[in-house]
Amino acid sequence: MYLTHGLHRSRQQRPDEAATVFGDRRQTWRTLVDRVARLAGGLVSLGIVPGDRVAIIALNRDRYIEAFYATAWAGGVIVPGNTRWAFAEHVYALTDAGARFLLVDAGFASLIEPLRKACPNLWVIIYLDDGEAPSGAFAVEDLIASFTPIEDQCSRDDSLAGIFYTGGTTGHPKGVMLSHRNMLSSCFYSLASLRFSDRSVYLHAAPMFHVGDVGLTLTITMIGGVHVVIPSFSPEAAVRAIVGEGVTDLLLVPTMFGMLHQYLLTQTADLSAVKNVIYGAAPITETLLKKAMQIFPKAAFYQGYGQTELAPGATLLMPEFHLPSAHGWSYLRSAGRAMVGVDIKIVDETMGERPRGEVGEVAVRSDGVMLGYWGKPELTRQTIVGGWVRTGDAGYMDEAGFLFLVDRMKDMIVSGGENVFSAEVENALSSHADVLECAVIGVPDDRWGERVHAIVRLRRGGIGDADKLIAHCRTLIAGYKVPRTIEFWDQPLPLSAAGKVLKRELRKPYWP
Repeated sequence: MYLTHGLHRSRQQRPDEAATVFGDRRQTWRTLVDRVARLAGGLVSLGIVPGDRVAIIALNRDRYIEAFYATAWAGGVIVPGNTRWAFAEHVYALTDAGARFLLVDAGFASLIEPLRKACPNLWVIIYLDDGEAPSGAFAVEDLIASFTPIEDQCSRDDSLAGIFYTGGTTGHPKGVMLSHRNMLSSCFYSLASLRFSDRSVYLHAAPMFHVGDVGLTLTITMIGGVHVVIPSFSPEAAVRAIVGEGVTDLLLVPTMFGMLHQYLLTQTADLSAVKNVIYGAAPITETLLKKAMQIFPKAAFYQGYGQTELAPGATLLMPEFHLPSAHGWSYLRSAGRAMVGVDIKIVDETMGERPRGEVGEVAVRSDGVMLGYWGKPELTRQTIVGGWVRTGDAGYMDEAGFLFLVDRMKDMIVSGGENVFSAEVENALSSHADVLECAVIGVPDDRWGERVHAIVRLRRGGIGDADKLIAHCRTLIAGYKVPRTIEFWDQPLPLSAAGKVLKRELRKPYWP
């Protein structure tokens, strides 16, 4: 298995069919593969060797797809950067991964010099955009124009293909190592379960640095569909692309449904071309889901559950279980059943399987299971046990194999489709001189599903200024991780016998 297989297949079978659409720019599969092979040649000329880490910090664009595949074509390892990270988080990931190559677009060109100074391993920086490159960077278009296509040098099977950074329970992101087999397996699971075809027109509305969108990039490429790309999600941009390009498939998070609903209250648009809608990554209410089904009246809806460590797929709630039946809407509370090729069980602390209907930890096994965490062998051993990933999510399974998630065994908050680990936020808050102790939890939010909420106890003489603490956090962590609300306590936070903050007690006033 190798990541570039889909490129070869689509160039062979659909050379002159559309491959990518970005604004007014359109490319065929023949052109796309030629550009990937030329860019790979440029990377090799600049010194890339097999296994080198290549980071990308850019908004969605057709050039992102080219850079992703060119890295694999040249034998490199892709390291996507979260475009919402604070500068310090970019520095950590680049340094931790030992990235020697970095590609940035115009929106992040201002980071070039600061990152070069902060990350001594950075050797080559490429400007992934149109126009003249900033000083000290190579222009991607010059590289593609200057080099002839090279033979595919892509690694394969269990070789490392990408390092995807996800929130860390210790306050730093974890680098999830995914192999070619991991990522292609997840692609094939999707093809077995979702209704894609060579007529599929997929809208990249979710960020391309997310492993979920990466998986669908591989899937659409494998079947020779069309990649329609918008830089980032907005209701106006999404609707314009759907209508203008006849989009048939898209991946959204619940927050996007809400934004689309509000937009369409004052705008009219025919979105009936959409045939498949995949959603997940955050809690959704039945009310919001019903609104989404009204927005896309001819679409089949799929709810997906997974995590980066699984590359990412685990379960799907299929379209037929989104429809009213004799059981009403009860299955909408479910995360669905295991995808083809995936094993799921509910386990106790010793990895023993719990009976149906009893709550335990969700464990998943498949060829999508990560190689491990980059540079964290002990954490890898704790997470992968006998080939099973301990997800840290609590749930139960019914007699028909439907998975129901009931809580999080890790202190993760899902806000607007983004994973926020409370430890990262607590570290940022605790670094302020006025904070004695703090705890961060997720609380219900009509727009974001959950919002980041902090409970803070101040030091003697400290000033309870929420705006000041929020501004302090913004200098250290991404905006979506920053507390949206803060409450101040005079008394100590509740502790367990082991001295850990009892977050379940803190959540009780907010969650029924």
